[in-house]
Amino acid sequence: MKNHSVQLFKALSDLNRLRILKILQSRPLCVCEITEILQLATSTVSQHLKILKETGFIVEEKDGKWVNYMINPRPSDPRISSILSSLDFWIADEKTIIRDKEKVMNINRHTVCF
Repeated sequence: MKNHSVQLFKALSDLNRLRILKILQSRPLCVCEITEILQLATSTVSQHLKILKETGFIVEEKDGKWVNYMINPRPSDPRISSILSSLDFWIADEKTIIRDKEKVMNINRHTVCF
């Protein structure tokens, strides 16, 4: 099994996964909302979510017909909380991150999820 520290950094090595983490810091979202914000294929978003979930950055929670993804409130590895709390320092001023955050505020699952 690979070193968990390496896995954490590998999970963070993709811009789309960083984007997902940042939008989930705003609020929980379902796959179709994330897909709409990132403008990626659902299968691509699902793969990114799988990686973030396996490394402990996010969790999922069933809510009726929805599966909501959110930042892991109690990660078993304290480094995850430390990394998440410092993301703003590293990428908050990126134009893409700022645009994504604006989209999160306006997204409505009832209009984007069919």
